[in-house]
Amino acid sequence: MLKNPVFVESFIVFIIVLSVHAVIWNLFTWCTLALAIQAYYVQHKWDRLLKSGNAVFQYRSAFSSGLLPASVVLPLLGIVLKEQWETVGNVQFERFCTMCSAAGMAIALFISLLGLGLTKPRPTNTSIVYGFAASAIIYALKHALAVSEVIEILEILLIFVYLSLIVLYIMPRSFTPGEVMLFLSGLSIVTNQLIKRSLTFGDGRCDPLASFLLVTVVGMALLGFVFALLYCFMDSKTWVSSLIFHVTTMAFGMGIMVPWFYRLTRNRLFPWLLNFLIATRTRIYLLSYWITLAFLASVIVFHQNSKQSSGSKKYKASTAIRKSFHFIIVATYVPGLIYDRPLLYVAAVVCFAAFVTLEYIRHFRIKPLGMMLRPMLALFLDDRDSGPLILTHIYLLLGLTLPVWLFPGVFAPQSSFSGEVALAPYAGVLAVGIGDALASAIGSTMGEVRWPATKKTFEGTATSVFAQIIAVALILIFDKTVSLNGSYTWIVGSIIIVSLLEAYTDQIDNLLLPLYLFLMLMV
Repeated sequence: MLKNPVFVESFIVFIIVLSVHAVIWNLFTWCTLALAIQAYYVQHKWDRLLKSGNAVFQYRSAFSSGLLPASVVLPLLGIVLKEQWETVGNVQFERFCTMCSAAGMAIALFISLLGLGLTKPRPTNTSIVYGFAASAIIYALKHALAVSEVIEILEILLIFVYLSLIVLYIMPRSFTPGEVMLFLSGLSIVTNQLIKRSLTFGDGRCDPLASFLLVTVVGMALLGFVFALLYCFMDSKTWVSSLIFHVTTMAFGMGIMVPWFYRLTRNRLFPWLLNFLIATRTRIYLLSYWITLAFLASVIVFHQNSKQSSGSKKYKASTAIRKSFHFIIVATYVPGLIYDRPLLYVAAVVCFAAFVTLEYIRHFRIKPLGMMLRPMLALFLDDRDSGPLILTHIYLLLGLTLPVWLFPGVFAPQSSFSGEVALAPYAGVLAVGIGDALASAIGSTMGEVRWPATKKTFEGTATSVFAQIIAVALILIFDKTVSLNGSYTWIVGSIIIVSLLEAYTDQIDNLLLPLYLFLMLMV
């Protein structure tokens, strides 16, 4: 069985689920365990559908559908975040986390049901396992949720279904079933929250930081759908189309996103953003430092592009060059995490919007930058960028940012989440910025002993673990809010488990690994 990477990946995921269950013992952890069991069985049906070509949409080719690791992420995140909000006595966020956990379970059950429905002949044993698990979960959620929360979960599920139809149609071969479930589950919850807050709060009671994130993420998604529909009927490579693109972007931002932000917060977006960015001298220093690093990253991109132009053969950046961006982004995030997390929160939202806009320009070949960006970004393509979009850099940004966006300490007093929990925002830096980068760099250059049935090496994984442990020691020195309080075994064990998952998963590790390490550190 060790020669089957899907089995080893599933075994690691079950270890994580049981680890959370051992610390947090409640109704929802039992539901997550039942969800994981049924997802393990249904995952094989999805794998068979993908290999036979009987899936309705075109998915990214991988050795696994990724259903199991994606199914339990959102429910586990909801469970651990609920416990943390309960410790500080915030009932509103506690119920929100409960609802998110239940919504994740509902979406996972829906995807599993879809896989069973498409499998011919109908798998009897798997259907029985699914039926028992789904019945137990629905019965438990019925006694744990209010009627309004059940309605909200159904709304999220409906949004998820519509988004899935749109995204899988306009972006074929970009995601596995697990990846699209993970990506669109988060987007569905964000969209539902924005709609709910827009209809409920009209007196500026919403937090500006959270509102800025919600408006930006949903706004960029809507803008992408608008352009995908628009360029079905016109050529996007003309100067007229370029003018339409830029005018539409400006009109959408100024006419929809800015008023939307004002509706939620009663703050004008650009004055609020400017005042926020220059509020302290530390923020000005950080912004200057980040601009310098952005310039350095641009120099690397142009230098690699010049090699492609001068070479006779098709040139592609090496693993070491691609992973150098991980170290640049680590150098970007660590000072922000130590000195000013709200600034990092907002800056990451701005960078996300910029990255998505540039990808729209590249994908639709908008003049004058569209044709320039295509060969420049093609140098750094990952094996997982098999669809029409290049998402590697966006995944890297999200992987380091999601722990910052999810961490409750941004919206609560810093002292409420000190100790070992304060290490959780560093999950992206540890898992992706340091661990994954060193595992790839060392494994591809000096690795000799390979893990069974994978391309990953033991040397790369060992280097990843040791580098993350050293990074934790450095964080303890420079960030006084972090103290392990004797939980060394749990921290080291979490790092080892997530590093092993990196060695055996074929899903987007830039997204999956930070989330798993984050929830382990939050327990």
